[in-house]
Amino acid sequence: MNEKTVEEGPRKPLTPRGERTRGSLVAAARVVFERDGYLDARLTDITAEAGCSTGTFYTYFTSKEEIFAALMEATKNEMLHPGLDHVEGDDPAAVIEASNRAYLEAYRRNAKLMRLMEEVANIDPKFMVLRQERARTFVERNAQSIADLQERGLADPELDPMMASRALSGMISRLAFGAFALGDEKEYSFEELLYTVTRIWCNGLRIDHQLGRED
Repeated sequence: MNEKTVEEGPRKPLTPRGERTRGSLVAAARVVFERDGYLDARLTDITAEAGCSTGTFYTYFTSKEEIFAALMEATKNEMLHPGLDHVEGDDPAAVIEASNRAYLEAYRRNAKLMRLMEEVANIDPKFMVLRQERARTFVERNAQSIADLQERGLADPELDPMMASRALSGMISRLAFGAFALGDEKEYSFEELLYTVTRIWCNGLRIDHQLGRED
């Protein structure tokens, strides 16, 4: 195991059956980690949930750390901000709103894992590196989207795209963590959260917007 980061290891299934078995182990790990937490999760519980032997587990993974990293990798694309170009149309405010909705919905679906990732990163430096890498990718994607809007004359040209992205991405990720991982959503509705973060995005980038508010 690399001292600086967490990797999945060199062994990769080469057959469709191997892919299915590995996928079953990752799915089982999600159930166990979400139910028991990272520290209390046991490999025997994961293999029992997956309906396979300990020997089968070690065909694909070397440790609890490694399968947790694989689980986080499996959710990475869903959790990373989908960007500002995945929705048709030229209205940047509508695209930002749709992107924020997709991100917040994905965060809500994976809230238990996001809370676990935060907890594990605070006790294991290797996972802190993994968490930072995910955050950096999130910021870089949003920075590119902001730069694209600036090039089209649709966003404040005086903003540094990377700095603006750090501010806005940090805002939405921490709000999502509080709302879904810590349960603060009870204080306000999903639509209220979406409306607020989208309005702040548009105001911050000086994008004209006529956003509707759903109660």
